[in-house]
Amino acid sequence: MNSLTGDKKDAVADLFAGGGEMGALMRSHDWSTTPLGPVENWPPTLRTCVSVMLSTPFAQGIYWREDYIQLYNDAMSDIFGAKHPAALGQPLYQTWPEIWEDSFKPLFERIKTTGEAFFAKDRLYHILRLGFLEEAYFTFGYNPIRDETGAIAGLSNTTTETTQQVISQRRLTMLRELATAGSGAKTLKSTCLAAADMLNSYDIPFALFYQVNSQANLAELVAASGLTPDSAAAPPTIILSSNNSEWLLDQVLQSREPLLMTDLVDRFGVLSVKPWPESPHSALILPILAGNKEMVECLLVIGISPRLQFNSEYRSFLELVAQQVESSIATARSYEEERKRAEALAELDRAKIAFFNNISHEFRTPLTLMLNPLEQVIAETQTSLQPEQREQLAIVQRNATRLHKLVNTLLDFSRIEAGRIQAVYEPTDLAQFTAELASVFRSAIETARMQLIVDCPELSSTVYVDREMWEKIVLNLISNAFKFTFEGEIAVSLNQIDGKVELKVRDTGTGISSEELPRIFERFHRIRNVKGRSYEGSGIGLALVQELVRLHSGTVKVESVLGKGTTFTVTIPTGLSHLPSEQISSQRTLTSTLAGAAPYVEEALGWIPEEAGGQGSSTSAPFDYAQGKSLSDRGAGENSVSLPPSPSAPLPLRPPARILLVDDNADMRDYVKRLLSEKWQVTAVANGRDALNAIAQQIPDLVLTDVMMPEVDGFQLLSALRANPLTKALPIILLSARAGEDAAIEGLQAGADDHLIKPFSAPELVTRVDSHLEIARLRQELSFNTFKDEFIATVTHELYAPLVAILGWTRLLRAKALDETTVLRALETIERNAKNQAKLIEDLLDISTIISGKISLTSQPVNLTSIMESEIQTSFGDTQAKKINLEYHLAAIDIWVLGDSNRLRQVFSNLLKNAIKFTPKGGNIKVRLDAVDSWANITVSNTGIGMSAEFLPRVFDRFSQEEVPSRHSPGGLGLGLAIAHQLVELHKGTIEAASPGFGRGATFTVKLPLI
Repeated sequence: MNSLTGDKKDAVADLFAGGGEMGALMRSHDWSTTPLGPVENWPPTLRTCVSVMLSTPFAQGIYWREDYIQLYNDAMSDIFGAKHPAALGQPLYQTWPEIWEDSFKPLFERIKTTGEAFFAKDRLYHILRLGFLEEAYFTFGYNPIRDETGAIAGLSNTTTETTQQVISQRRLTMLRELATAGSGAKTLKSTCLAAADMLNSYDIPFALFYQVNSQANLAELVAASGLTPDSAAAPPTIILSSNNSEWLLDQVLQSREPLLMTDLVDRFGVLSVKPWPESPHSALILPILAGNKEMVECLLVIGISPRLQFNSEYRSFLELVAQQVESSIATARSYEEERKRAEALAELDRAKIAFFNNISHEFRTPLTLMLNPLEQVIAETQTSLQPEQREQLAIVQRNATRLHKLVNTLLDFSRIEAGRIQAVYEPTDLAQFTAELASVFRSAIETARMQLIVDCPELSSTVYVDREMWEKIVLNLISNAFKFTFEGEIAVSLNQIDGKVELKVRDTGTGISSEELPRIFERFHRIRNVKGRSYEGSGIGLALVQELVRLHSGTVKVESVLGKGTTFTVTIPTGLSHLPSEQISSQRTLTSTLAGAAPYVEEALGWIPEEAGGQGSSTSAPFDYAQGKSLSDRGAGENSVSLPPSPSAPLPLRPPARILLVDDNADMRDYVKRLLSEKWQVTAVANGRDALNAIAQQIPDLVLTDVMMPEVDGFQLLSALRANPLTKALPIILLSARAGEDAAIEGLQAGADDHLIKPFSAPELVTRVDSHLEIARLRQELSFNTFKDEFIATVTHELYAPLVAILGWTRLLRAKALDETTVLRALETIERNAKNQAKLIEDLLDISTIISGKISLTSQPVNLTSIMESEIQTSFGDTQAKKINLEYHLAAIDIWVLGDSNRLRQVFSNLLKNAIKFTPKGGNIKVRLDAVDSWANITVSNTGIGMSAEFLPRVFDRFSQEEVPSRHSPGGLGLGLAIAHQLVELHKGTIEAASPGFGRGATFTVKLPLI
């Protein structure tokens, strides 16, 4: 009996060996109470299938005999949910009664009848395993199991639950459709309606969109899905108060956080919604914020499916829905604002056109009355006036002519915009006409040392053009080419290609970047930061060309390579079939706006340097911002950087103040220069780049600069001067054609000392310049007097102390015979104080050299690692004497910078000596050298007396020392850190000091640019 019992136990153990939790559960199960009977009586087929099932990692089950007794492994137990472990050994119809009749029973009968396996993917089952009827999806396969007789004795099943994947894909699709649906909406209501149509009822059985009014006391239903309009859960309006019995919208409005409500049936009764017969029990209320994220403009109520578990994934999905609706509403708001802005701009554009039209007509009358008498005066007084007087009249005439040209261009635009332009098309020998127009620029182009190439062969077809318009097209294109070309050639060609005529204006100028090319024909658009002969111009020349070409049914295009040149191509049809018949050789009734070629050529001559025979200023050499000097200054002294004297240094009696005048308009430059030259020494240049070159040679006493200039404009010049320690205190006055308080504020906020609006009076300009020069002089004297008093007081005190010690010990040596120990002590004291005094004098000479601008630095590769290692070794004696622990970490590779090796050694030496000086006995000093990005980083930190927050901003000032307890007072002039600061800045680096407070140490950080 005992042997038999042992055999049974062995059989059970062998069959259910392994199998994890289910193996253990099967071993302990009393199978004799089940229809399967004792394990030892199970047929071999069943025993084999069970053994294989328990060993597989996939979810598998076996359903045996006619009543389908269930056996399953660990992976399958997760699918059973709360039905596990009761399902083990239980008939299938008892475990899954909710799906037995409609799903399992017909399927199993089919497999038994046919003997064929069955497979299904993502099959939906509504199962009851979590306490509610659940929407679940499975991918599974069923195979028949034949016993030893060949009959089908059971089924094996492999299953994977795909609920999460199916639902996630469904939600992702809905979010994508939701984003697409909202893209075309233009208002909040239309956005909400479009969103409501896209919500799937499986995840969102119903949704309500409530718009909050501007007073935030009423919510109006603007869109809904899933619920009928008469539903108690969808009131058309809700008063947002804390005592309402409907949706708790007021709480979400106040908190701006989602709110879950779980008592829907109690509040509204059973809600009849799709797709399931059960009523939703819960809903999530989500706030939708306005674009500024400051207020709630919509509240979204979303019903939760009764057949899905409300978990974190479900909640995150609903929040994404709200975010997408919020984004679509913001887009609709932006569209509405953009539409209103476009309408306002269109109205403004119409007003602008009317203004240009009216004002252009009004300007032309006084201009005519100015130009005609002026021409007469110049002609009649040619021999009686002095050369200077004739030149002044010529300036007036040139600028009046230029103004006339600008007014005519504005009038052309206003006529085009208003549809009142009058074109008169007539047959024209276009080749000869174009060649004549191009040739008027020959003198100006050749004066600028360039070549004009004109290639206009005779055309075989007649071309109809408006001669005035064609003249403006050709003159504008050549003028534009000349403005941006400094060397090489300008080529004008005209050729016939099939039934079209092609005009090309090609130059070898500065070219146009690919980013700017699409905007080149926009009216009033001017390319900034491009090298040109002048920044002046209305920015409508090329836009006018495009409009005039269109009136000829033609096209204009541009091709350009930055730094190599630009080609404009105008194409118009030959013949007259493309032109309005009523405008062929008709009479012109509107006043002509043709000013001829003279204004274009006069303007071009004003851009040519004076030394080249023009009226402008000299061309500029490239300016190297990194080195602070003109590239043309390099040569024999390639490794030497000589900086001009600092304006803050004390100066002796000076000659008349030096003023640097910067303006790209030759006439304005000449006028202001003559105006100021009566009192001061004036240097005039044409743009900011020339100004930086001039300042690199000699710093003036004041800069008077225009704002709008080519290459480097006034604001860029101002920024560069304020960033340079040598010129940050230089008085700068801006000249601008932009009137109004905003323009003045912009200039002053950028760092200018003053701002003058053109046109200005001569007395006002002179007075402003005089005032700022006087203020600068007084500031300099005050700074020097303070410096002098500080210097005398400090030097007297610091030099007196070692001098007393030297004299005292010297007298002692002379007065009496001393023992050898006392003599040695006296000599050591004398030597130490003499060295201290020599160091003080050396520092004084150093700081004097630096602040006077006479320091000369070599510029060559310097190995910082080697310098710091050498200085650290040198300092070990001092640290050991004070019993200071010196730790250092230098980068594993050599770190190289460009500079003066001796001066960089001096910087690190001063920092190290400063740390030793202020670190008490037993303290710590840490030195570190690293390369970070493009910088070499040096840090020197100590556990010394530190600095107060009030003293930190002055730590690098000359002669600056903090008041400290006497036992800490180190003496000295406070020049070491000031010298280090100046030297680091001269090497284009930075130095900073940090300290958590007095008595808590300090850290100095130096950054130098790597090679």
